[in-house]
Amino acid sequence: MSEPLDTVLVVDFGAQYAQLIARRVREAHIYSEIVPHSITAAEIAARATGSAPVRGIVFSGGPASVHVEGAPSIDPAVYELGIPILGICYGAQLLARDLGGEVAATGRGEYGRTELTVGTNEVLFSAAQPRTQPVWMSHFDTITVPPAGAVVTASTPDTPAAAYEDRAAGRYGVQFHPEVVHTPHGQEVLEHFLYDACSLAPTWTMASIIDTQVELIRAQVGSARAICGLSGGVDSAVAAALVHRAIGSQLTCVFVDTGLMRQGEGEQVVETFQRHQGIELIHVRAGERFFERLAGITEPEAKRKAIGELFIRVFEDSSGGIEDAQFLVQGTLYPDVIESGTKDAAKIKSHHNVGGLPDDMQFKLVEPLRALFKDEVRKVGTELGLPDEIVWRQPFPGPGLGVRIIGEVTPDKVEMLQHADAIVREEVKAAGLEREIWQAFAVLPDIRSVGVMGDERTYGHPIIIRAVTSEDAMTADWARLPYDLLERMSSRIINEVPGINRVAYDITSKPPGTIEWE
Repeated sequence: MSEPLDTVLVVDFGAQYAQLIARRVREAHIYSEIVPHSITAAEIAARATGSAPVRGIVFSGGPASVHVEGAPSIDPAVYELGIPILGICYGAQLLARDLGGEVAATGRGEYGRTELTVGTNEVLFSAAQPRTQPVWMSHFDTITVPPAGAVVTASTPDTPAAAYEDRAAGRYGVQFHPEVVHTPHGQEVLEHFLYDACSLAPTWTMASIIDTQVELIRAQVGSARAICGLSGGVDSAVAAALVHRAIGSQLTCVFVDTGLMRQGEGEQVVETFQRHQGIELIHVRAGERFFERLAGITEPEAKRKAIGELFIRVFEDSSGGIEDAQFLVQGTLYPDVIESGTKDAAKIKSHHNVGGLPDDMQFKLVEPLRALFKDEVRKVGTELGLPDEIVWRQPFPGPGLGVRIIGEVTPDKVEMLQHADAIVREEVKAAGLEREIWQAFAVLPDIRSVGVMGDERTYGHPIIIRAVTSEDAMTADWARLPYDLLERMSSRIINEVPGINRVAYDITSKPPGTIEWE
């Protein structure tokens, strides 16, 4: 059996940076999970003897004031568990208020870059760090008195207790945001908390993830058979390779060619898994079935549900030695789970890997990547020996081009979008930006526009180009592509794709938008 997986919980108080905190903890090679602030001390304590005991807790920031009625709080018994706690921004204020300190509305908030003066070295700050360093602030209320027993270790002109520590009680707070890149020494602060305050060792590596998942998969599946639906994307590919590492020939991959793939993608999937990975692969050409199922459907959630349900039905109808399969392998990721909604998180959209499955599905799910962010999945894929063209393929939604075509999905629209999308990706690659851009793709909206081509009036479709930068898809910013690159894309799409007479560029970040249009 593998060793218990020491865990740090990131308690979410509604911060936009909660996911980023969890990622930074993982970058220190410590496993982290995001939990709601409604979690109880009993729930945390119950994990002490489990496979993922909690060794540290981080309180995230949040948009509320600790003085507002109904502001997020924490079970007071959490403070008595003896587990080290680090409060960040709102979390530091809550910790101070709950434990005898003072948080005041001084009328002078701090936002953006601020100079922090380190007064004393305790745990969070080391002698190697500069005495004055830039940090990123985003708060209105101010900690004026630290919790009882804590000492102030750093300050700013407007925040006398910008950092405080109570080493004996294991309670620490910073008013600034160490998780953002605008705080250059922030990762050092987090690592001092993890390594020194929590006494954790950096043992959570890609190799350890693979070893742990192989063991868990073998325990879950036993001698039964499993199938994996390859979508052509990174996630399902890595999930398949990982499960194959665990159970070998007990796994059969089913590549359902929905007719909604990117141009040339089907052939590459078959080539990689059948010929190079040695995995049993069934190639199901089901495009006609998907187009029939999607006929007349225009509502985004209805399309996702229809694609997800038919995906499973194709499995159930498939032959070739998988009729007795009991398990379905999926490439569900941590952001998928969060965005699809949990008990404490609102649903943004149902993901194909999470929310589009029929209630009467006959398979039990195997989701070996469910706790991972995308960059971690890529590292696991490389460790497993998958080729770069698979591992570094841009993310692709489970429903495929079905959610990049606004309105009804038809074969003609798919063909048009495949051609335009291929041009976008070819030009991004030719510009050397393939690994700098999180996703770059084309969208076909359900509108027409007037144009002039060859001195004649046209009434054709526009194409919208979407390109974003991101670390984990939880937040994203629109990519500032060079004008000459955009010009080449536009010119090629209009000249090479019949029926397209206009190209637009989407400059919406996430939030308020999502990366995909549907």
